[in-house]
Amino acid sequence: MKRHRRLPFGAELGAEGVDFRFWAPGVDAVSLIIENGPSLPMQQAGGGFYELRSDAAGAGTRYWYQVGDLRVPDPVSRYQPQSTAGASEIVDAQAYDWQDADWKGRPWHEQVIYELHVGSFSKAGSFVGIIEHFDHLLSLGVTTIELMPVAECPGRWNWGYDGVLLFAVEERYGGPEGLKRLVDAAHAKGISVLLDVVYNHFGPDGNYLHAYAPQFFTDKHRTPWGAAINFDDARSEVVRQFFIENALYWLQEYHLDGLRFDAVHAIADDSEVDFVTELGQRIRQEIPHRHVHLILENDDNRSSVIGYGYDGAKTGPGPFTAQWNDDFHHVLRVAITEQRSGYYADYAKEPLQFVARVLAEGFAYQGEVSKHRDGAERGEPSAALPPTAFVSFIQNHDQVGNHAYGWRLHHFASRDAMRAATAILLLSPQIPMLWMGQEWNCQQPFPFFCDFTGDLADAVRKGRAEEFKSFPEFQSEEARQRIPDPLSESTFDSAVLDWSALASEESKAWLDDYRQLLGLRREQVIPLLAKGGAVGSANVEGSVLDVQWRFADGAVLQLIANLSDQPSAASPAVGRKLFSTHEAGGAQLPPWYVAFNTQLRSGVAE
Repeated sequence: MKRHRRLPFGAELGAEGVDFRFWAPGVDAVSLIIENGPSLPMQQAGGGFYELRSDAAGAGTRYWYQVGDLRVPDPVSRYQPQSTAGASEIVDAQAYDWQDADWKGRPWHEQVIYELHVGSFSKAGSFVGIIEHFDHLLSLGVTTIELMPVAECPGRWNWGYDGVLLFAVEERYGGPEGLKRLVDAAHAKGISVLLDVVYNHFGPDGNYLHAYAPQFFTDKHRTPWGAAINFDDARSEVVRQFFIENALYWLQEYHLDGLRFDAVHAIADDSEVDFVTELGQRIRQEIPHRHVHLILENDDNRSSVIGYGYDGAKTGPGPFTAQWNDDFHHVLRVAITEQRSGYYADYAKEPLQFVARVLAEGFAYQGEVSKHRDGAERGEPSAALPPTAFVSFIQNHDQVGNHAYGWRLHHFASRDAMRAATAILLLSPQIPMLWMGQEWNCQQPFPFFCDFTGDLADAVRKGRAEEFKSFPEFQSEEARQRIPDPLSESTFDSAVLDWSALASEESKAWLDDYRQLLGLRREQVIPLLAKGGAVGSANVEGSVLDVQWRFADGAVLQLIANLSDQPSAASPAVGRKLFSTHEAGGAQLPPWYVAFNTQLRSGVAE
């Protein structure tokens, strides 16, 4: 089977040669430069576009565009075999023969997501390296892998959020064919594949758009990265089309099962229908007949754009499936550790009440004032959404990698507290997400790393040190000098998973816990989620949390947890016990006790 998204710009193979279409409204002339071939002037086609059909190019041809004194890669390049500074290469999208013609995806309520960074997940640091660990993921109970961004970035290593050529698959990971082989192999094993994409900014190195298409940006809005991408100013219709085509390209040409949209709160747009909403609507219109899951990272907690999460059935007003719920992470981290600085301060007062609200209703902040955000109101009401509208986690690339040393959660919480948080994550009805290595309590850090050169490298080093200057433990210059150098090869190497660590007894014990919990989720919780949405309610007495989710047919899932290092009075249980971290009886619950109970409709326990 062949798959190809014919793009309205870039280089497209046709029966009579290659059609080149390049948007450069900021210049008066453009030439196509074919490697080891001719230089061909392109024709103006209106609206700032330049076009050319040439039989001097074909699959594998490398080329640039000449704009003034600059030779630049194609911003819609499918492949950059020599990274961002090299020529673009024409890809025959229909050369790959897909084997997954019958794959329609997995229903959303079945999802157990595993986030990973391609370059550090395996020793190979490639798409092939991920395939080699599929059996591990399947035995764990994972149904879906979520890839950090794979669009072309400069340098030898990068988190992926510095992408500048958003249609090109990282050559160091295996390029376009490597990603197709990964997705095909995953589908053969019954594994879905999600991809993280970045539409709020371009990386600082290798982006030439300012030179020939300054209308791609606008001073109407400012962002942490400078001038905003132009979603609502003059010529914005082309910019919006660029990103919508990018999303559809990944979903159709690479047959991905969904996308996670990075930090959409940083997309500035005053349009009547904002870009984020239009993006979700267009995807739903074009891909209606298979499971496609669209996930937001949105600090604004906009519940109004979520509502397509349950197997294609509408559960709310918006086109998106779910949101990464940072509130879930933050409230549990405050509850099980002593961390209270930075954004954690917003959850420090009555943290268990926040845990209760997040578990029962979704967001902790649903319009309340956030002190961390200088008194701004944050969020929208979310209780009407089903639990599956929220992707929950206790670790991810941000929450680990944004620590100065890239330390994981176990550096801050006791073993018993970690077990409690893990059980809550994996057996609650929200969609759980794991961060690579979490399942064996990986001891390796995941520090921030990138590979820039010159002044930009110096600026990144300085910025990383300044970022932590306000933290008590980094007041001295000596302490800041101990922060890993993000440009150092050793910093990247420290993040590459050591799979031999799975042989230790401690790692095996953690892995057994995860397998048991995810087995229970598959057998007991997912059938409840298949019934449809659930209404949550919660009660907190001292350190004891009692959360109940009631499903449409009357079935109930209950969580009872003592999130404290002291024994506490027991709370009444419903139905039969599904799981508990400790044996408990009588009037006392042990410290860090977590239990889940189930009850069928009409009050009849299984």
